[in-house]
Amino acid sequence: MRTDIVHIGAGELTYEIRNIVNVGLKLQKLGLNTNWENIGDPIAKGEKIPLWMKEIVSDAVMQDATYGYCPTKGVLATREFIAAETNRRGGVQIDPEDIIFFNGLGDAISKIFGFLRRTARVLVPTPSYTTHSSAEAAHAGDKPLTYILDPNHLWYPDLDDLEKSIKYNPAVAGILIINPDNPTGAVYPTYILEAIVEIAKRYDLFIICDEVYHNIVYNGTSTSPLSDVIGDVPAIAMRGISKEMPWPGSRCGWIEVYNGDKDPMFAKYIQSILNAKMVEVCSTTLPQTVYPKVVQHPKYQGYLEERISRYEKFSNIAYDCLKDVKGVLVNRPNGAFYMSVCFELGALTHNQTLPIDNVEVKKLVESLVSAPGTSVDKRFVYYLLGATGICVVPLTSFATELQGFRVTLLERDEGVFRKVFTTMAEAMTQYLAS
Repeated sequence: MRTDIVHIGAGELTYEIRNIVNVGLKLQKLGLNTNWENIGDPIAKGEKIPLWMKEIVSDAVMQDATYGYCPTKGVLATREFIAAETNRRGGVQIDPEDIIFFNGLGDAISKIFGFLRRTARVLVPTPSYTTHSSAEAAHAGDKPLTYILDPNHLWYPDLDDLEKSIKYNPAVAGILIINPDNPTGAVYPTYILEAIVEIAKRYDLFIICDEVYHNIVYNGTSTSPLSDVIGDVPAIAMRGISKEMPWPGSRCGWIEVYNGDKDPMFAKYIQSILNAKMVEVCSTTLPQTVYPKVVQHPKYQGYLEERISRYEKFSNIAYDCLKDVKGVLVNRPNGAFYMSVCFELGALTHNQTLPIDNVEVKKLVESLVSAPGTSVDKRFVYYLLGATGICVVPLTSFATELQGFRVTLLERDEGVFRKVFTTMAEAMTQYLAS
């Protein structure tokens, strides 16, 4: 074309969590049975939506109002409910006008990063959930700026590295926190959140905190919502219903703006996000309408607790299966439903393989791993998929140089789950010895 039409940050938009599916589907066509452990969709892994929840949605579908537009910020009654719940916790106080609904947090992330000045950077964790790191990098047209999550310390943020990354990068305007964390499954103690808020206050930054898994915490750990510790620092908390209810297909999430009136520049930035949403008119009405009714239903808490109990049990099964594999570093997940596994530095090479019986599958895997630039952990992931049918995501896809993979805890059948992780442990041992 006579004019370059490609956005300067287009090359930073990647999503290996979905890309690996394309490889898996090709292998399926060649006769491979696949266990999809790559994507955080409870429904795809067999989660059954209870009848009482479906009845709430069905009743709402019968109401004409759920077919119309809602206010740009979202259904007022739902925003009033959320604001009251946040205020009840006793931290920073908000009102319904401080809440904006989006078509899933992906939509919110796109606008939050997309409407920053291009030279203003948000420091993201490494490893980092791909949607965040890609969106931040794309808006700046450069690689993401990161702070370390330490696999030798329960995947907690390295606060010294975080502060140095701010001190020596004057373009940093904000800090991203994901708590509980995706991809690591870490849950941050309150003192860590307080320390990050203190750093943000000292350097005059704002905070973005993805709390979509906030109510999925286990193994005796605890944390605090950002609203409890934020004080007078400008911030955005991100929440949604895709993982907790769970209703990922609803594409329903929202942001809570804290201290939006404390800084005129931050207020103008938030207004730009709202204006962008106004151009779209609003987000989908139906899931907003049913949200308060679902979470206030007398059976909701028991339903959520049953799921959390299963994730806790499976997190321990997964940890016990993998913790003794030589050459890897494994932390027990304590929140969300993910585990990140690291290989020790130098453990992976470009010569290791796993035996693959299906000739056509082997041929395709060998062609994939020979592609220029294929990372050594992606090589392992391809061989694991081809040899065992287990589909995971390379850890280097999450804005990190650490080599490993992310796997979910979403399989409902305990027998299948144990087999997957036992097979994975055996494959890792065999691969590292090859």
